[in-house]
Amino acid sequence: MQKSTIQHQRTMSKQMNIVDSMQHPANIPLAEKARPKSLEQIHGQEKLLAAGSLLRNMIENDDYSSFILWGPPGTGKTTIARLIEHTTSLHFSSFSAVLSKIGKVKDLMEKAQYLLRAEDRKTIIFIDEIHRFNKAQQDAFLPYVESGAIILFGATTENPSFEVIPALLSRCHVFIVDALTEKEILSILDHAVSLLPPELDLDSDVLTVIGERCGGDARRALNNLEMVCRRADRTQTITKEMAMEALSTRSLFYDKGGEEHYNIISALHKSIRGSDPQAALYWLARMLESGEDPMYIVRRLVRLASEDVGLADPNALVQAMAAKEAVHFLGMPEANTALTQLVIYLASAPKSNSCETAYLAARADARNTGYYKVPLHICNAPTGLMREVGYGKGYRYSHDYANSYSYQKYFPEEMEERSYYTPSRFGFEKEIEKRLQWWRKLKMKQLKTPKDDE
Repeated sequence: MQKSTIQHQRTMSKQMNIVDSMQHPANIPLAEKARPKSLEQIHGQEKLLAAGSLLRNMIENDDYSSFILWGPPGTGKTTIARLIEHTTSLHFSSFSAVLSKIGKVKDLMEKAQYLLRAEDRKTIIFIDEIHRFNKAQQDAFLPYVESGAIILFGATTENPSFEVIPALLSRCHVFIVDALTEKEILSILDHAVSLLPPELDLDSDVLTVIGERCGGDARRALNNLEMVCRRADRTQTITKEMAMEALSTRSLFYDKGGEEHYNIISALHKSIRGSDPQAALYWLARMLESGEDPMYIVRRLVRLASEDVGLADPNALVQAMAAKEAVHFLGMPEANTALTQLVIYLASAPKSNSCETAYLAARADARNTGYYKVPLHICNAPTGLMREVGYGKGYRYSHDYANSYSYQKYFPEEMEERSYYTPSRFGFEKEIEKRLQWWRKLKMKQLKTPKDDE
């Protein structure tokens, strides 16, 4: 969109909406002014709100069942709730799980129950950020949803499979709200420009910069546009460079307590496992620059050093523990290079998950045979009484024999011997395989040779 077109659009909209502007306070945020007034004005949710879709039918027929909208911030969840509030004939109440206490919620439920009994009228309860209620608090909704007193409408940015109790989730349809594309964000910004003061002058590429840096969040894009405009002198043209400077101070997209936190640490882990140090460094920087606790990151990397590198490079765990000490000693931002060093080391190291798979196999046997006794010959025998009843009897002290080895069975008597650990073909595990082969040859030789002939 050219600059002259932007100015013309603003002027025309100002003339057409002069009555509306007189009906509302002048200091309403731009994101609120630009909020869609109909389903047709909502951008980016064509599939969710398509003709004949379940949600569209609910709204058009004013016939609702409980549902949850799940999607990223700034994608239209609250807007859909507002439109339902303004069109439904049912009683509608809303509150935020962040600001509302459970006592208020229970009072609202009782009123809904009364409305159902006295007027045969259901109540739609809209709960913004429903994931903020803990499991016990969510239990409070169940009897009222089951009785039909309320139709629960929740909105959440977090995966409801993890954040909503199963009993409540099973009674709700989950609608997925998609993140907005840059093209859709630009359409929203184009409309919002008409709501700005007409004396403001924007270069055409300012909106592109804002659209690229909002992460698909329309509310964030509108707030950024308003922020950029407020920082500018009304007598000067707002340029791309001015917008970039203003937006450079904005925080990165990261929620240390939410799903994106786990998505990004997963991306870091998988990049390292996939031996891509470049991508791993990108995700590391995303976390550190967003304020993630460096000790959390290094804890995950210590685990990774064993889980994905393991004995293919035993020094990986040594490096990880050294980085942990450096992070603890230096703190941020100085510790960023120690974490960078560790990420590069782990990503470029040979990979093996043999330690993890060995433990998981052993764990399965341990859980199934946990009642088996330790064989007496390898039991500790610190007292004479214990020795008299057979503790330690027949134990062969390896160092007393040739090659410091004398075969004996170490598994419980009821179990056959198992093989859990198989070295990979990479890194140091090739050397481990040689060692294990040597011990196996000694074992087979002794099994074929009577002990008295050793």
